[in-house]
Parts: sequence; C-alpha cells; structure tokens
Amino acid sequence: MNPRTQRLSVAGPGGAIEVVRDDPLDGVARRGVAVIAHPHPLYGGTLDNKVVQTLARAFVQAGWSSIRFNFRGVGGTAGEHDQGRGEALDMEAVIEAVAPDGPLALAGFSFGAFVTSHVVAKLWPDRSVERLVLVGTAASRFTVATLPPELHERTLVIHGEMDETVPLSSVLDWARPQTLPVTVVPAVEHFFHGQLPLLKSLVLRHLR
Repeated sequence: MNPRTQRLSVAGPGGAIEVVRDDPLDGVARRGVAVIAHPHPLYGGTLDNKVVQTLARAFVQAGWSSIRFNFRGVGGTAGEHDQGRGEALDMEAVIEAVAPDGPLALAGFSFGAFVTSHVVAKLWPDRSVERLVLVGTAASRFTVATLPPELHERTLVIHGEMDETVPLSSVLDWARPQTLPVTVVPAVEHFFHGQLPLLKSLVLRHLR
C-alpha cells in the first residue's frame, strides 16, 4: 500500500494471526491506531479485500496507523472459522497486541462489521473508541450488536442502496431502534464496485 507497510504476526487464542500494518507518511499528524475487520472468510474475505484496503487508505490518510488482519483459517492465520465467536476473540487479541492503550478506531466490512459491533460492545465502556466505521453491515445474516448511545456521534454506518448481499432494509431494521443514522449510497451494491473513491471520501469526511 505504501512504503510503510509491514507484515506482522501476533499471538491469538487460536494461534498466530496474520496482520498488515500501514503507517501515515512523514508530516502527517498521528491520531492513533485503527483496526479493520474483513468480510466473511468462507466467501473469499481476506485482509486484502478492496473495501478493506479502501478503509485502510482512508484511515492512513487521516493520520491513523491502519491494522488489517486475517480471521482464523485465512491466509497465515491459524485455526478454523467459528461463526463470529472466535473471530471476535481474534480481533480483541489484535487490539491488545497493537493498541493496548491510546486512541483507538475500529472498522469492519460486511461480516467484519458484525464482528466489530460485538467487539465494541464488549470493550465499551472500559475502552473508548474514538471512531467507528461499519460498511455493508451483515445485519440480514447475523445478529449485529447494539451500539452504545454515547458512540453514535463517532459512528459512520454506510450501505449501498442496491446491496444484493445484505438488503438495506435489514440494516435499517437494526439501526431504527437505536435511532442510529445510516448513510445510503444510491445505486451502489455490496462491494462498492466503481465507487471505492466515493467510499474513501465519505470515510475521510467522517474521520476529519
């Protein structure tokens, strides 16, 4: 992604977890660490997913060190798929390893957004989350956690109007009882094909 990209391995509950870290370039004010979760492992989801990379680029440009990681059973990460339970433990282990303290941001795409919601619910209020970004949240296939009301103003939920994988209606059903705003991108499907620059722009606007 940039000359400051590092491939790392951290210890997780199921074994080694493969991690990629991207740091801001010199001259960019450092704001903290952002940990980003990828889409469903059984359907090709990895830390190299284009939406995940777009999120990472946005965070780096805004001054955050970006951490992408592979869930268990993917790439160089040990273990087997665990329906989100073990994956949440993986994400918690990555956070503990790369950002045990200091400003923290979290993000996730699709299945990764579902996992991220549960990590946030577990960490809060003992660990503050400065920014939260959820894209294509898999609310039709999984039970996404309710977000802390205090976090709403720091949260960006983005969904494509024409998402064929996760219907927009399911995300609105999840968000409605929380009075949680959802940013809808017209005529866009799940993977934001052709609209990744717009996705990056929306995330940058939120981070700034």
